[in-house]
Amino acid sequence: MKTQQIAFLMLILSGLFAGCRDTFIERRTFTANVPEYLSYDEMRQPVKSSGATAVEVQGKICIRDNYLFVNEKYKGVHIFDNTNPANPQNIATLQIPGNVDIAVTGDYLFADSYVDLVVMDISDLGNPKEVARLKDIFPYTIPEIEDINVNYPIASIDQNKGVITGWKVRTVTEEVEGNINPVYWYDKGLNIYTMEGGNSSGGGGGYATQTIGVGGSLARFIIYGNQFYGLNQTDMQVVDITAPTKPEIGKKIDLQRSAETVFIDGTHLFIGTQTGMLIYDISSPALPVFISEYNHFQSCDPVVVQDGYAYVTERAGNRCGNWQNLMEVIDIREILSPQLVKGYSMTEPWGLGIDNRKLFVCDGAAGLKIYDASDPLRIDENLLKTFTDVTAHDVIPVGNLLILLATDGIYQYDYSDLNNITLISRIPIGG
Repeated sequence: MKTQQIAFLMLILSGLFAGCRDTFIERRTFTANVPEYLSYDEMRQPVKSSGATAVEVQGKICIRDNYLFVNEKYKGVHIFDNTNPANPQNIATLQIPGNVDIAVTGDYLFADSYVDLVVMDISDLGNPKEVARLKDIFPYTIPEIEDINVNYPIASIDQNKGVITGWKVRTVTEEVEGNINPVYWYDKGLNIYTMEGGNSSGGGGGYATQTIGVGGSLARFIIYGNQFYGLNQTDMQVVDITAPTKPEIGKKIDLQRSAETVFIDGTHLFIGTQTGMLIYDISSPALPVFISEYNHFQSCDPVVVQDGYAYVTERAGNRCGNWQNLMEVIDIREILSPQLVKGYSMTEPWGLGIDNRKLFVCDGAAGLKIYDASDPLRIDENLLKTFTDVTAHDVIPVGNLLILLATDGIYQYDYSDLNNITLISRIPIGG
C-alpha cells in the first residue's frame, strides 16, 4: 500500500514538473541599456511657447501662408515669419516633447507628442495655446535615441512608467520566466530591436496663400477638408477636425505595411510604404477606400503626384533595405492599375517635389537636382540644375519659391527664372 502511495505521489510530481518546465522563474543579472522615462502626467502638461530658439536637430517642414513651421525632432516646432523669404524671422518655439510630425490648417497646428495628438491654436503667434489633445491615439513606440549603447542589450520596458526619452547603462537584476523572455539588442543602422537569435521587432512672401499648410514629401501627417490623416507604423488614423478644438477619432485603417509618407492629389491619397505605393479614394474623406497599389522591393520611398504621374524615390541601405537607389515614374492615369513607366538611377534619393512639371529631387550627398519632367521617358536628359553644395533631404516648391531641408540648414531658392535659380536665404541647423 505504501509503495502504491509513493508511486502515485511521484506521478503527480512528475506531471507538475513537466507542466511547468517552460514557466520557471529565472533571476538574471546583466549590464543593459535601462530606459529613462517621462511620465504621462509630465508629457501631458500644456504645451509651452517660448521665444525664438535656434534649430539644433533636423526634422520636418511645413508652410502656411507666410509662415514656415520647422519641426525639431522629439523637441517641438520652430515658427518663422517668412513674409520676406530673403530674411525669415524666427519668432517662436513650441515645446512639444516627442514631436516628429506636424500639419497645419487655418489657425490650428496638429502635432504628435509621443502617443498623443495635440492641437494648437496659432491665431495669435505671440500667444499660441493648446486647445485639444487626443490621448493614446498613436501606438507606444521606442524612438530613435542616439545615446543608446549598442554593446549592451535592452532592459525590460514598462509602458506604465511613461514614454522613453533616453537610456542609461546600468547593472540590472530581473526575475523573468525562463526560456520565454528574450533579450533585445538595438541596431542603430537599421533602427530595429533584435532579440537573441536574430528576429527583429519593429519614425508678401513670394507664394500664394494656402488655407491648409503644405508639407514636404517626407510628411506622415496631412489634412484634406475637415479630415486629418496620420500614419504610424502600419496604421493610418483618421480624425475629424470639423471643430478643431473638439477633434473626434475616426476610422483606423490597417495598411498591413510599414507606412512612411503621405501625399494628396485631387481625391486620391498616395501612401509611400517600404514595399510600395498604396492609393486610397477619399471622395468620402472620413472613409478612405483602398483602390490600388504599386509594389517594389523594400526601400524608403516618398511619393509626389502631378498630371497623372507619380514620382517615387527608392533609397537603399540601413533600415530601408533594397540594393539600388532609384527614382521611378509611375503612370496612374488608370488609377486602378498603376504602371511603371521608367526608373532613373540616383545616388541617395530622399524627398522630392514637383511644380508645373519641374521636378525637384533631393539626392542626399549628391545634392539637389532639378529636372524638366515634361517627358517622363526622358527626365534624365533634361537636368536643369544641380546644387552639389548641400546634403538634400526634402523640398517644398510653391509659387516660384523652393524651400529645401538640408543637413545643415533650410535653404530658400527663387526659381521664377529656371535659367537663373538663385539662393535667397538659409536658416542654419545645429549652429
